[in-house]
Amino acid sequence: MAGSGPGGAVLRGRVALVTGASRGIGVAIARRLAAAGAGVIVTARSDTPHPRLPGTLAQTLARLGGDGPKVAIGADLTRPEDRARLVEEALARLGRIDILVNNAARAFFEPAHAMADKRLRLSLELNLLAPLDLIQRLAPGMRARGGGWVVNLSSATSVPPAGPPWNEFARASGVYAASKAALERLTVGLAAELYEARIAVNTLAPVAAVHTEGAAQMGALPTDPAMIEGPEWIAEAALALSSCDPTELTGRITYSRPLLEELGRRPRGLDGD
Repeated sequence: MAGSGPGGAVLRGRVALVTGASRGIGVAIARRLAAAGAGVIVTARSDTPHPRLPGTLAQTLARLGGDGPKVAIGADLTRPEDRARLVEEALARLGRIDILVNNAARAFFEPAHAMADKRLRLSLELNLLAPLDLIQRLAPGMRARGGGWVVNLSSATSVPPAGPPWNEFARASGVYAASKAALERLTVGLAAELYEARIAVNTLAPVAAVHTEGAAQMGALPTDPAMIEGPEWIAEAALALSSCDPTELTGRITYSRPLLEELGRRPRGLDGD
């Protein structure tokens, strides 16, 4: 049975909110947390099909296993009023949120010195300010219940590239990379602030390109198989960070495979098999 075996129902009785969950990594994490017994709230900008990429909230909801409740709520996380509505509706429907996975992000790969103001502000709003806003809204409830877990999805682009000379990606990823570097530093600060409340706050990034349906369809995967990571790795790592002891594993900038190796874990299927 999906989710059976050691740790299969480790999240039973807890509720997770996963942002950016209409496709890709967000879907993988939502499926793994649901298989581990959590109630899951998935959110994305809308439930209308993307013109080029597969996946909608309704399709994500249909793919969630486990026996916990499942809810889909559309929200544009670049809008503070939508973030407020999301939290209010989520709490009204399921009563609590114990786990927050900040996965939604936006990347414009173009030189920072020439980036339009609208794109710059959109990147920082979604990649940095939205995660902080959601944490601020949910931390009081986590504190009142005696603890909680926050997983902020980051990227290896936060590590400054070597140069000169620099490659084309380094010349075009400055804003996205800066937003993720800021998210990592914010994560450590929040972990320190919320440690006494037993709220774990960590970042998680893949060590390689994640093989998702969208990435494959867009031809965005590397040709070298060694540079591709199955979604089950980051999903399992997200589960580990959503069920850890908040007094021991917090304030960490983690990567999927190294974290699982450190914890002595291997990924299971997204449905817990």
